[in-house]
Amino acid sequence: MSARFALGIAAVSLALAGCSKKADEPQPEATVSSSDAAAAPEPSISAIEAAPVASPSPMASKTSEPPAVASTIPAAMHGRWGLVPKDCTSTAGDAKGLLVVSAKQMKFYESVARLAKVKSSGKETIRATFGYSGEGQSWTQDVDLNLKAGGKTLVRQDHGPDALPGPLTYTRCS
Repeated sequence: MSARFALGIAAVSLALAGCSKKADEPQPEATVSSSDAAAAPEPSISAIEAAPVASPSPMASKTSEPPAVASTIPAAMHGRWGLVPKDCTSTAGDAKGLLVVSAKQMKFYESVARLAKVKSSGKETIRATFGYSGEGQSWTQDVDLNLKAGGKTLVRQDHGPDALPGPLTYTRCS
């Protein structure tokens, strides 16, 4: 603890010394060795009170930090979803409107969309950028996913130049 006070006194002394010397004179470098720190007298209360104390800035408070954004698709959205009822029941491999959602991706009939960056999310909503691949192509797309009807309906809205013109509404497969 006395070493900390010695360093504090050295810092205050240097600050005060800097005020009394001419600007033209070279300033010696300040170093505090462990023997100097041990030999330094305990500071008086008035010296401690005189030392400036940095106050925390209002921007440094935890309340000004942006809320944490999840890094996965909300669990309530995980599962199988169909654009039409047959997408959920087909065994012939022709469920072209089937969407399978997991923590980090959406699987479609002939493509996969991997979660790249979550922009905002909640228990029943997410807006994120996905990296798509399928049919020999790769692209990125911003997507909104929103649960409706108590989690029975998933609404997907793509954004950007190649986005579909309107939302797609999926029904949860049973």
